[in-house]
Amino acid sequence: MAGRCVRLSLRDVDALITALMLPLMLMLVFIYFFGGAIDTGTRYVNYVVPGILVLCAAFGAAGTAVRVSEDMKGGIVDRFRAMDIGGTSLLAGHVAASALRNLCATALVLGVGLLIGFRPSATLAGWLAAACVLLLFVTAVSWLSAAVGLLAKTPEAASGFTFVMMFLPYPSSAFVRVDTMPTWLHGFAEHQPVTPLIETLRGLLHDQPVGSAPWVALAWCSGLLAVAMVLSGVLFRARTS
Repeated sequence: MAGRCVRLSLRDVDALITALMLPLMLMLVFIYFFGGAIDTGTRYVNYVVPGILVLCAAFGAAGTAVRVSEDMKGGIVDRFRAMDIGGTSLLAGHVAASALRNLCATALVLGVGLLIGFRPSATLAGWLAAACVLLLFVTAVSWLSAAVGLLAKTPEAASGFTFVMMFLPYPSSAFVRVDTMPTWLHGFAEHQPVTPLIETLRGLLHDQPVGSAPWVALAWCSGLLAVAMVLSGVLFRARTS
């Protein structure tokens, strides 16, 4: 199932290019257009790259919703069920392919970030911890996207979830410090899922204290993953019964 989903991704060249290039373009826009006007107390490229990595992961993982919806609409699920292939295998294949796509996109963003001045000082343990946290986030969002794809009636409707996930890093600490935002926005920006994730990645990649941020990020990701997997199973049975 994972191999099938990877082959489908490679055939959808337009979507693949968008998933790879959009985070890169956003990173370049923020660094070169706005970076000189934003004071974060450090070089802006070092501040913004962890946020871009999370935005890249969220946008890429959210595309799973469209691919699951296409499967449900195209009738291939009925053929799989006739071969005694369960919903868990089908959805897990989409999630595994999402993780692989995000690995490529993250490596590309990180590589370009290094070329334009991103200078992390993480230890090997810090790199491994950052990779594990980001992978957990991708897995959680991919399963949540699978649930959205099962809930949506058409792939076009499912695609709206990608815009929701792409917007979520903006009211967070991804691009500017939360304390520079309007007061009424502080509560949401500080307590939404991606803020502790970004702070965790930023601290790990720059070998700085991270406080309680990793535990909060892990709690968010684990909770989302558990809810999304249960919800996906319920929705798949409802759609195929």
